[in-house]
Amino acid sequence: MSMDIDITLTVNGERVAERVEARKSLVDFVRDDLGLTGSHVGCEHGVCGACTMRVDGVIVRGCLMLAAQCDGSHVETIEGLSDSGEVADLQAAFEQRNALQCGYCTPGMLTAAQELLDQAKAKQSVPSRDEIREHISGNYCRCTGYHAIVDAVESVAKARAGVKS
Repeated sequence: MSMDIDITLTVNGERVAERVEARKSLVDFVRDDLGLTGSHVGCEHGVCGACTMRVDGVIVRGCLMLAAQCDGSHVETIEGLSDSGEVADLQAAFEQRNALQCGYCTPGMLTAAQELLDQAKAKQSVPSRDEIREHISGNYCRCTGYHAIVDAVESVAKARAGVKS
């Protein structure tokens, strides 16, 4: 017997009130109940990063968080980050540098990279290639070998900081 609970949260700027199964993960909730399929389901163990999204400004693994835990929270998926234009330059850099191939990891990778760039902006710094690699290390990519991803993130970090490449 499953137990359902009522939750109210804000997803990509829109208030959502739903009744969910108490054990439903956040990523399954946004994909199945809200139709926001940009966040992917990969390992379902928090290892691959395909389900990365933001809850109250912090990136989380959507497969490890219950939808019920987000009651009262602000959730941002890749759709919200893209629609707001927040990651437009990152998306363009990924395309220009072939930092995406199959695209499965890309939404989570963009979300993680954006968090790093937000942190760098707050510190008024540009992350090193090693810092970029470290920050995105929780997001698994089988296709690119990461070099192009690091190039793309580095180029956006420099551009946002006004540093010439």
